[in-house]
Amino acid sequence: MKLVSFQIRTPVGTFTRIGALRAGSIVDLNMAYACLLADQREPRPRRLADAQVPSTMLEFLEGGSSAMSAARRALDFVTQEEASPIGPAGETIVYDATEVYVTAPLPNPASLRDFIAFEDHIAATSKRRGQPIPPEWYKAPVYYKGNHRTIIGPDHSLPWPLNTQKLDYELELACVIGRDGIDVAERDATAYIAGYTIMNDFSARDIQFQEMACRLGPAKGKDFATAIGPCIVTPDEIPDLASLQMIARINGEVWSQGRFGSIHWSFPQMIEHVSRGEAIYPGDLLGSGTVGGGCGLELDRYLQPGDCVELEIQPIGILRTTIAGHNRTVREGA
Repeated sequence: MKLVSFQIRTPVGTFTRIGALRAGSIVDLNMAYACLLADQREPRPRRLADAQVPSTMLEFLEGGSSAMSAARRALDFVTQEEASPIGPAGETIVYDATEVYVTAPLPNPASLRDFIAFEDHIAATSKRRGQPIPPEWYKAPVYYKGNHRTIIGPDHSLPWPLNTQKLDYELELACVIGRDGIDVAERDATAYIAGYTIMNDFSARDIQFQEMACRLGPAKGKDFATAIGPCIVTPDEIPDLASLQMIARINGEVWSQGRFGSIHWSFPQMIEHVSRGEAIYPGDLLGSGTVGGGCGLELDRYLQPGDCVELEIQPIGILRTTIAGHNRTVREGA
């Protein structure tokens, strides 16, 4: 499945719900499951659907494999219907993707950890500082903890942050955790991955390096915004992660290209490391770090106001962000 979060406006307010992409449309999974239950003559289909296929992404992920299985059954049920079905009380189940506002697929991750897992990237950035790769990098996957409350989604605008002179993009793949666990072995870790999405760890490089000179961080240099999307693709849709091609375009011009298979530390190794003596939870977001050549820092080339940044990793799609020129707070839908 390709899972999305989207907003609908009603007379009593705007609500964010989860859906699955299907041929240019979005199927509301919670309502689709209610429709399936009603077809099976369940007496309270809406109440049961809310428990088994919650309507928001974080709650859905917390439902684990049972929620995922129920969502698949609901999607199959809607797909097999000849006419577009409606909910038990006449609710809309299938939306045209152009008629709703698509947000970040996981607007409120439980946590955000971003790794530096590509050897080519750390080699290039170390060289720019006149240093070799730290030998500690080869001992365990290294990450920082980002701001999980400044997530933006596809086709959102990023206001120019912090008066930086070196605003940068980062071309990354991220995995979304779908199960609780602690001390997870590498061989078992794949079962803890609910899906994958594209991630753009925006960075104000001048501010980042200034604060990291004090041997802490990064913090303000990155915490203003992280873009993810456009969807979360379940692992069954990507049989070979290593073959994924990663592309970054700025205003339609290709700046970066890479292959995920060039990564040094795998997601299972990251999960094993993170969960050592520390619990992981559904909705935790783990970024791969930048693929080799996948940021302006390596190219000595930075973003400008008005730029359109597109990160593409198929079959996930394209994560598009427009850089605005005004200094104001980042928010969903800005």
